[in-house]
Amino acid sequence: MRERERRLYELIEPTVLALGFELVGVLWRDGKSRDLIRVYIDREEGVTVDDCANASYRVTGLLDVADPVPGEYDLEVSSPGSDRPLFVERDFIRFAGAGLKVTLRGPVAGRRRLVGTLGGYREGVRVIDEHGMEHCFAISDIESARLVSQW
Repeated sequence: MRERERRLYELIEPTVLALGFELVGVLWRDGKSRDLIRVYIDREEGVTVDDCANASYRVTGLLDVADPVPGEYDLEVSSPGSDRPLFVERDFIRFAGAGLKVTLRGPVAGRRRLVGTLGGYREGVRVIDEHGMEHCFAISDIESARLVSQW
């Protein structure tokens, strides 16, 4: 997670927790005229459209007051879905053994994209790729990571 996303995460998390949800992660994508802020929420029994609307209303109010995003932006609040993005250490521990698709910020062993089994987290993320090779890297090296059901 980049620094500006981490700051948004820390700002938004208490509000999301108070609503009874886990804050899965925050993405901030630069746009030509408007940036996109995407907030992923979840809970054990799943998330409904009404849950997302309620969380969006609360997060919008919070962002209007705190004003952490310069200029105009679009806010999306959604469930992480079956191809859940992974953001923080606890995600990589929780989903050890699952299929994972990773895009790295720079090449590791000559590759930026890996698909394989998440080997967990021990002082870095471990991924065993489709050829049985193990790759280890820091969470900060990850551009994006998503669960995959089949690879």
